[in-house]
Amino acid sequence: MKKIILYLLISFFSTSIYSQKKKVATKKPVSIVLATAANLSAEIVKDNFYLFVNNGATKDTIVLKTVDVKNLPTDCKITLFTTKQTPLYLVTWNENTTTKTDLKIEDVVSVYSEIFEITSKTLALGNIQKTTNITEKVFLDRLKNASETQQRVRREGYEFALLPDGDVTLKDKTQENKLTYSPVVKKYLEAKSAVKATTPKTKVTKKKR
Repeated sequence: MKKIILYLLISFFSTSIYSQKKKVATKKPVSIVLATAANLSAEIVKDNFYLFVNNGATKDTIVLKTVDVKNLPTDCKITLFTTKQTPLYLVTWNENTTTKTDLKIEDVVSVYSEIFEITSKTLALGNIQKTTNITEKVFLDRLKNASETQQRVRREGYEFALLPDGDVTLKDKTQENKLTYSPVVKKYLEAKSAVKATTPKTKVTKKKR
């Protein structure tokens, strides 16, 4: 009889401890995968947008930005390419926001383009281009008896383009800049500056007479 009571007590305490542990256990945050390529993945975890680099047993993390989970990035892509004998990774995505007032509606499309040198987790180039479509009610007289709806487009920043050789162009209405990657500084520089940065200096020695 004593053995039976002892067994029941042990079973009771074991069940209680297990239940407590089960209650303490927390759920892992849900991850939303937006894009993958090779060993890379662009994911949303809670309010952060990450680029994960899976290296077998280890996992490197690059924080891209903080986002609103109710308005997630769209059209996310990861592009792998090589330039100047260096493997690089281009991450692009769009963000759409709308601002409304009684007289105006602004629909903004932001296009993000970021290039990383993954080994050192260095941001080699970052660019944001914004296009705002504006619909506005405009009054035609001082007493506001007559009005009309006007629409216009506002553009900010540079249009990004990745060239086949790994160079980059950034252009707007008035100018176009060509950038090339410099392995020395791990950054994209203007073509002329990048050539200077990657060309080793040669020492000039004077011959003794």
